[in-house]
Amino acid sequence: MKLVGLSRQIALSMMAMAFGVTLFVVLTSYAFYFLWETYWPEHIPEVSAVPTGPEWAWIVGTTLTCLTLAAFVAVNLSRRILVPLNSVTDSIRRVAQGDLNARAVAGDRSLGEAALLADDFNALADKLQRMTEEQTYWNAAIAHELRTPVTILRGRLQGLAEGVFTPDESRFRSLLSQVEGLSRLIEDLRIVSLMESGHLDILVQEVDLSAEVRSVVEFVGDALQAAGLHVVLNLAGRRVQCDPVRIRQVLLALLENARRHAVPGSIRIQTRLDNGLCYLCVEDDGPGISQEFAPHIFTAFRRAADTGRGGSGLGLTVVAAIAHAHGGQATCRPTACGGTLFEVCWPNSQR
Repeated sequence: MKLVGLSRQIALSMMAMAFGVTLFVVLTSYAFYFLWETYWPEHIPEVSAVPTGPEWAWIVGTTLTCLTLAAFVAVNLSRRILVPLNSVTDSIRRVAQGDLNARAVAGDRSLGEAALLADDFNALADKLQRMTEEQTYWNAAIAHELRTPVTILRGRLQGLAEGVFTPDESRFRSLLSQVEGLSRLIEDLRIVSLMESGHLDILVQEVDLSAEVRSVVEFVGDALQAAGLHVVLNLAGRRVQCDPVRIRQVLLALLENARRHAVPGSIRIQTRLDNGLCYLCVEDDGPGISQEFAPHIFTAFRRAADTGRGGSGLGLTVVAAIAHAHGGQATCRPTACGGTLFEVCWPNSQR
């Protein structure tokens, strides 16, 4: 079997040491007997099974020399092996103590397995640090998103309890809208968390996607009209495979995003089947998305710096999560007229 990396280094070092010792013994034996026969021929004994004094001196000398050579090779090889191993051990200890910036030193990369161990540890430490930073960011973002509606609810309920506010219908509807906002936020968080853990289950069935789109548009029609938006439909009539509840969530999130951020004008909704894929597209007239923010459009709690129209920052993340659960994807790209086209596609097959 072919040896690679660390195994090959150890094997080659041992072979080189054995070859060197053998060569050293053979050459010194020839040299020893040549010198003995040349300068002290009268002292050459008859053939005997017992080594003479000079022979004992040669045996001890060559043995000590070979041991010294073997020790030197072993120490040098072990030092090269232990550098990355000790570095990994020290880095593991530092990470366990909370230092997520600790990284191992690969050292001599000719020792393949040892260097790969250090590289794998560094990749693991990078991922752990990134996940920790993301968790910290998520905790802060969730606390921020929950604080605003809870603060409003507490203030208004306290005002009602103390008689500052009049308990009329408009006041209760305002409180109800805050509660509904909290419910949507909690549901969005649940969907994103399930997606992150790989447990976002969907119930795929054959549905009339056009009918589902029309029902969602009818539901949010008044809100869109109030924002100066009118819907233009271009719907395919064929039935498709999807989870209708989740797809309605996708369309609601896209239309809510348009209501908050799009300029007054038309919202074009299109469905189609193409090469075994179902497409749901929502296009607006502007103002478009900046190049700096475009890569983060589906990232949770990310908002463009120039927007001040609220929202939790989770709507488009939910869109991407549901598309992924269907085995598809969500994309976003600018249009020729300066608007934005959101496109969700998924395979038209039973999962």
